[in-house]
Amino acid sequence: MDFTKLKAALAVLGKAELGAPLVIVMVLAMLILPLPAFILDLLFTFNIAFSLIILLVVVYTVRPLEFASFPTVILLATILRLALNVASTRIVLIEGHKGGDAAGKVIEAFGAFVIGGNFAVGLVVFAILIIINFMVVTKGAGRIAEVGARFTLDAMPGKQMAIDADLNAGLLTQDEARARRAEVATEADFYGSMDGASKFVRGDAIAGIIILFVNMIGGLAIGVLQHGLSFAEAGEIYVLLSIGDGLVAQIPSLLLSVASALVVTKVGSTGENIGQQVTAQLFANPKALTVTAAVVGALGIIPGMPNMVFILLALILAGAAYLIEKQHKEAELIAVDYPQELAHNAVPEIKELGWDDVMPVDVIGLEVGYRLIPLVDKNQGGQLMIRIKGVRKKLSQELGFLIPSVHIRDNLDLSPTGYRISLMGVTVGEAEIMPDMEMAINPGRVFGTLKGTACQDPAFGLEAVWIESSQKDHAQTLGYTVVDPGTVVATHLSHLLQSHAHELFGYEEAHKILDNLAKSAPKLVEDLVPKTLPLGVVVKVLQNLLQERVPIRDMRSIVETLAEYGLRSQDPDILTSAVRSALGRLIIHEISGMQEELPVITLDHELEQLLHKSLQTAGENGVGIEPGLAEQMHTSLQESMQKMEMEGQTAVLLVSSYIRPWLSRFVRHSIPGLHVLAYNEIPADRQIRVVSTVGRRI
Repeated sequence: MDFTKLKAALAVLGKAELGAPLVIVMVLAMLILPLPAFILDLLFTFNIAFSLIILLVVVYTVRPLEFASFPTVILLATILRLALNVASTRIVLIEGHKGGDAAGKVIEAFGAFVIGGNFAVGLVVFAILIIINFMVVTKGAGRIAEVGARFTLDAMPGKQMAIDADLNAGLLTQDEARARRAEVATEADFYGSMDGASKFVRGDAIAGIIILFVNMIGGLAIGVLQHGLSFAEAGEIYVLLSIGDGLVAQIPSLLLSVASALVVTKVGSTGENIGQQVTAQLFANPKALTVTAAVVGALGIIPGMPNMVFILLALILAGAAYLIEKQHKEAELIAVDYPQELAHNAVPEIKELGWDDVMPVDVIGLEVGYRLIPLVDKNQGGQLMIRIKGVRKKLSQELGFLIPSVHIRDNLDLSPTGYRISLMGVTVGEAEIMPDMEMAINPGRVFGTLKGTACQDPAFGLEAVWIESSQKDHAQTLGYTVVDPGTVVATHLSHLLQSHAHELFGYEEAHKILDNLAKSAPKLVEDLVPKTLPLGVVVKVLQNLLQERVPIRDMRSIVETLAEYGLRSQDPDILTSAVRSALGRLIIHEISGMQEELPVITLDHELEQLLHKSLQTAGENGVGIEPGLAEQMHTSLQESMQKMEMEGQTAVLLVSSYIRPWLSRFVRHSIPGLHVLAYNEIPADRQIRVVSTVGRRI
């Protein structure tokens, strides 16, 4: 098969705009010239394939006006089918007495194989097709086209006024308004054309019935009177041929009727003439050609069918689909390879800026290198998105508010194995992982070494090693914690979201929480906001709690405390201390669980009094504290914390409520594992055991 010639022929049809004239010439030839049986078989097969292409193009068309030439296609297809009826009638009546295949293999196959050589069965099948086509599909399509044309014409003045209003408001340019008006006019023309085109389809169905009976009566008369056949012999030959001819014509007619019913609700325009529209729109989609080739090829392998004709046409359609698909891919590659040249050569479009051009930042963003894409792609077995959803659900339940969605995208500027986590458009964490390996993390005490690439756990900075999956069991026996790359990313994200939870909480989240609480305690919420406290103060208190790793799940206790203390002060720090005292049981439970005894670190009385006086003098920023004293206190606190951790205890620093906020900020980033509590936050049923006192040696 020479696909180059086929490609050249399609190019001639598209560029020279000879599609419609060639169809007209072919129709005239069929009406005037006697055709050989093989050519008639080819034309009948082409008629079936052409109807299938039309139907599939309608199915694949997204916008209605993308197939604006459809009324013209209906006319051309109807004329082609009627011309075939004339040509087939001529050859049936002239050559029918020679045998069943005298009029071609296609007519013989439909007359003999499809209906089993029984003209009674053929008449029934033909009648059913006529009823389906004429009474159901064609009638419904005609009604839809009529109503659509009426409604479109009625809506035209309103659409024109809307375009004029947008033009006067500056939302459209003159060219855009002109294009919109042309589209509205084309839509009205299309529905008007479809209203008339539906009459072609309806008339074609009626013509099929008349042609069938004319062929039967004419064939019987010619067979008996001219060729001396008996009435039974003439009936067996000419009735079967007439029914086969009718079935061959009615099947494409039914397909076209279905296509008409589908397209009457689709309107569109490409601004091209008839030849360009028919060629470009009909053969631009290789899917239609591919499916049609498969259907025609399947018909060709059925026993009794003209195999050569069907398979030949199927190969031609498949070749055309392959060439068109290849052209599309080449065009896409050119567009990808030379975007900068096209951008430099193209004339820049002047467009008025609007708020849509200001892109909002992602609250939580995750960017990955191209080698990490399989981790987030479900089609490639990636589980990272499921794990991130689990992280969001877990944190939302623990913290007490809904964690926003994570926007995941690939970033070619990153290294292939790198990822980056951002909050409000600002990077807060990044690392590199090995997607085909496992990370063995040293939790602090292991019993051997592993072969692999040394690294650090991105979430907590622990020593780790990237190992092969085959070493996983061995690493676990040595005491390592082994996790896959997806878990590494999810754990890093979870740690960062916990650390920055107060940045994710804002006015919208506060509204949601208060609205949920108002369902069970409406009076409580009503008395708090805005009667007692403005919403901004409530948001700040909740942010302070989240920043100090205190969950806000118990909103009832929080709101009750704010309603009580809000009458005395609106200082967020004072209110935060009051709320922490009310949530003391929850805070202690988060630290030590159900243990009755709480080991703590305290400050020497003299040091605590010194800090108290310094804060009173210089304010809560702590600028009155001598740098040397601050450094020595930091070192002592760190040593005491390490000592408690070596004993398997959680480090807690217990101080007065006045200096607790400052000390919490003092150790928050430098000693992140140290919990700073006030005396009034310890529940009455918990015992305190002082394990060390900071300040005696300072």
